[in-house]
Amino acid sequence: MTTKRKALPIMLALSMLVTAGAGCGNNAQAGGTTAAAPADTTAAPADTAAAPADTAAAPADNTSSDKKTVTVWAPDAIVDLTQSKLNDWLAGQNDWNAKYDIKVSAMGEGDAATQLLTDVEAGADIFGFAQDQLARLVAAGALSKPGGVFLDNVKNNNDAGSVGAVTLNGEIYAYPETSDNGYFLYYDKSVVTDPSTLEGIIEQCAAAGKNLYMDIQSGWYNVAFFFGTGAECYYEYDTEGNVTGAVCDYSGEKGLAAMKAIVNMAKSKGKGYDQCPDGAASLFNPDGGTAGALVSGTWDASTVKEFLGDNYGAVKMPTFTVDGKTYQMSGFGGFKLVGVKPQTDSDKLTFCHLVADYLTSEEMQLARFDANGWGPSNKNAQQSSGVQSDAALAALADQLQYCPGQGQYPNAYWDLTKAFGTDINSGMYNDADDATLTAALKELEDAIKAAK
Repeated sequence: MTTKRKALPIMLALSMLVTAGAGCGNNAQAGGTTAAAPADTTAAPADTAAAPADTAAAPADNTSSDKKTVTVWAPDAIVDLTQSKLNDWLAGQNDWNAKYDIKVSAMGEGDAATQLLTDVEAGADIFGFAQDQLARLVAAGALSKPGGVFLDNVKNNNDAGSVGAVTLNGEIYAYPETSDNGYFLYYDKSVVTDPSTLEGIIEQCAAAGKNLYMDIQSGWYNVAFFFGTGAECYYEYDTEGNVTGAVCDYSGEKGLAAMKAIVNMAKSKGKGYDQCPDGAASLFNPDGGTAGALVSGTWDASTVKEFLGDNYGAVKMPTFTVDGKTYQMSGFGGFKLVGVKPQTDSDKLTFCHLVADYLTSEEMQLARFDANGWGPSNKNAQQSSGVQSDAALAALADQLQYCPGQGQYPNAYWDLTKAFGTDINSGMYNDADDATLTAALKELEDAIKAAK
């Protein structure tokens, strides 16, 4: 596959991108450079379409000094890998290598959006960023949307969670790069033989004198229940990072079902469930460890595997049942994305999208997994023997299909949800009726909406 991924002939590629000649305007929907494909170009494979002779080759006098430079921002840990792979890839792109050079510079995903929004024009042409910055970048008109086969690749080649992470108001604005931050279930196979249901896990742990550990006092973890029932909670921001609105429907039937499940879990404290303390992976230590199962992420994989050995298990989060209805536990999904800055030069814009498409391809995602352990969002890469043999990444990939990408949340949100979870975990609502639970949820919902 790596030898087959060639650049689209110039005319076809240009047909996939329309130039609105807009550079970096503040149009949140289009950014002035939305990419689109005519209907008659989608049926033919890209490598079978021929470009007219007058567009297929670069001018004869186009020397190295005439080349335009496309800049790419990548985290320091993968700068060398990214530059090397792009150099090799570009050398084989006969339609493009006489016209463009690519320069990769170090910039972490957490800083890229802030740097770009400080000065869009001075920012990189292509940049990696964390999914919680998508809304700000869109509002600032700092992203050119993929279109044509680029858009098809995003939608068809990546898992549902990562596609959701690049989507805002039904529109796709960027390219998924990883699916590797979130949580799932670790379990001791000698204790838990069926990890499919929350209730069953708690019972199996209790029978063995062990516990399931999960931090329901954290607003990062307890959304596994709320999002699992279909409730929503997210914030809207302006380009300066200020909260402009919040959506939260926790006081409805979906939120009530979630709260009942968390309360039921808290009732099991000391009977197969307990709160998750710091250093949770050590709870699997065979020398006095009390964990039969643990909700955590890939950061604990090596420690848990060392302690459990052949009894090491990792799977997606279980289901839970409330009032006879069963739900799949959800959670926040964490994703790295690649964005393309709008351009006034249509040819350069096409090339930038082609580079972003390659940077997020199966080949590149596997290269980053092999070199740095990054978990791929590409579905084929996720099925590779290397990724599949990594039980934690395989479990996370399975879980993330049920998780929305984590947006940006103010500090007040984390404080409010921590206090709420702590009250539940203390037993405050163990005997509460539906009206009391709904009133508590309404108070939380109003406070979340008022948070800045």
